[in-house]
Amino acid sequence: MQLSLVLITCNAATSLERCLQSAGFAQEVLVVDSGSTDHTVALAKQLGARVIYQPWLGFGLQKQFAVQQAKYDWVLCLDADEWVSAELAQEIQALPEKPAYWIWKMPRCNQFMGRFLRYGEGYPDWNVRLFHRDHAQWSDDAVHEKVCFSESAGTLKGDLLHDSGETISHYLNKQNNYTELQATILHAQHKDISAVKMAFSPLVRFLKFYVWRKGFLDGVPGLVHISIGCMNSLIKYAKLRELQRKDAKI
Repeated sequence: MQLSLVLITCNAATSLERCLQSAGFAQEVLVVDSGSTDHTVALAKQLGARVIYQPWLGFGLQKQFAVQQAKYDWVLCLDADEWVSAELAQEIQALPEKPAYWIWKMPRCNQFMGRFLRYGEGYPDWNVRLFHRDHAQWSDDAVHEKVCFSESAGTLKGDLLHDSGETISHYLNKQNNYTELQATILHAQHKDISAVKMAFSPLVRFLKFYVWRKGFLDGVPGLVHISIGCMNSLIKYAKLRELQRKDAKI
């Protein structure tokens, strides 16, 4: 199977090398950069990637643009802070020229506070990242984009590894941006969130992932991870209510 490794980047120099080297089996490496001010572009070229500049379109549209620019129809889409485990690399390389499925999902294992989370929200975080572009495409969501398809997907067992954030501060900054985007999308959809849902959404999330999915077995990192996730559930809706109040004053 000939495939293109496809990434979108912006100031990703600190993690890019590990990502690209983990998928060295790809016949093409394509990096679509949205205006890095560090040495991401130079490093990508040094590592053998073809680099295209594209102003930011939003996560889903940016990734779909990148897929459309790939040389090969089979694409492996990674984020710069992700890398392919040795087991996953072997599985992908072992796929025949015409595999049984056009779309493949894989478990993603998130590293947080120096520990790979194996329970709760952290694992298995199933993701479709390997697909034939004639049979699947990225959604146009501005955040929490996903691969859309209507056929059955095959399952790979090897882990896609992900570094959730270099520091707590860095992770919180990303979550703040995500909740901002989520609130904006909900506002555009005219969603109305009750105070009851605001109160119970974090609680349900905590019980589901920390208790039922045994997130407590991930120790302190697991506790911090779910606590931030629960906070995001509340903050997203609080930001939505704030937008709605601004509309009411106009």
